[in-house]
Amino acid sequence: MSKETPQSILYLSHYYPPEVNAPAIRVSQLAKCWVEQGHKVTILTGFPNHPSGIIPPEYSGRFLQREECDGIDIIRTYMYAAPNKGFLKRILNYLSFMFSSIVLGIPLLPKIDVVIASSPQFFVAVAGYVISVLKRVPFVFEVRDVWPEEIVAVGAIRNRFIIGFLERVEMFLYRRAKLIVAVAQGTIEILTRRGVPRDKIVWLPNGINMSEFRQKIDRHKIRERINLNGEFLVSYVGTHGMAHRLQTVLSAAEKLKSNSRIKFLMVGDGADKESLLNLAQNLDLNNVTFLPQLPHEEAIGYYKISDACLVPLRKAELFTKNIPSKIYEIMASERPVLLGARGESMELVEEAAAGLVFEPEDADSLAESILKLYEDRNLAKQLGENGYNYAASHCRRDKIADEYVGHLMEIGGS
Repeated sequence: MSKETPQSILYLSHYYPPEVNAPAIRVSQLAKCWVEQGHKVTILTGFPNHPSGIIPPEYSGRFLQREECDGIDIIRTYMYAAPNKGFLKRILNYLSFMFSSIVLGIPLLPKIDVVIASSPQFFVAVAGYVISVLKRVPFVFEVRDVWPEEIVAVGAIRNRFIIGFLERVEMFLYRRAKLIVAVAQGTIEILTRRGVPRDKIVWLPNGINMSEFRQKIDRHKIRERINLNGEFLVSYVGTHGMAHRLQTVLSAAEKLKSNSRIKFLMVGDGADKESLLNLAQNLDLNNVTFLPQLPHEEAIGYYKISDACLVPLRKAELFTKNIPSKIYEIMASERPVLLGARGESMELVEEAAAGLVFEPEDADSLAESILKLYEDRNLAKQLGENGYNYAASHCRRDKIADEYVGHLMEIGGS
């Protein structure tokens, strides 16, 4: 494979825009970078329905659709739409796309040189492996989240038989992959401990398209629209899911109710959204505003109107081994990060001097961190500037895409 000779890359992902979660954004932006480099990229994905389980009207009632966007060939195949909660429906959602991507997707594929399959979820990787065998091309497994370890960590699966079966599938995929792309360095440690050869794993972290974050916004207008002008605004933007333990944020909001100047903004949707709304009502939290999930471009605006942005995670060993992509987005938005995690995420925030770290699932620790930024606006401003400078120097998506292609060149050449 070479950059001088345009290559045909097939990229499988369960998620893709107009979905706005981290996997969808990573896949779409990398694909766009590769097209700009002169490569041909085909995306094989499903119909958008995350996290609500509702397929938009323009996509509903279809089993197969082909479209083009930004020079990227996008093939969408059937999946059983399901909200981001409930074990059985989610498994049907995953398996339906695995089968449809093979049965319906293969006949539409152009000649390809490599298959990349991105988790979550890893049934996508099963489809990617099958397609790579049928097409006789290398299989690349991109590991964003280590399955089944992550779904076990959040309590979504407890049955030891199911866990054992998923672990066997996982190891089969690692053995068959020509290349494994780890999005977090901690993933490399986990995989090598399980016996995966280190020389087949490369680290290619998340990043951001800095040009998206250089767009000017009308901060006053956006705040006026949600009636939060003049407040010290602490925001969480993203999936309201089991991994984030957002109840901690609401507990901190309760502790800070007496300060009428501090407000909380929760933007997004997910498995825990309904329970969070109920909790906020039960606690009479008039200092918390909830907004629905927004398109990625609008979500960036809500980072920028904030005074500090939250990245909370559950207190589990697994979450010391990954880096939520919203950390990069907050840094690129020039806002201080309030991180509730240890391990690799903490090391990044501290290296960039981009925010404050609070104890995971500890509302008192979070409230103290918020008060520290509220009382020292110069500190908040400096942390935001530090994060922006670090992101601009170290986290550019185009550089990561270029390095990614370099690794694809190596396995293509071999």
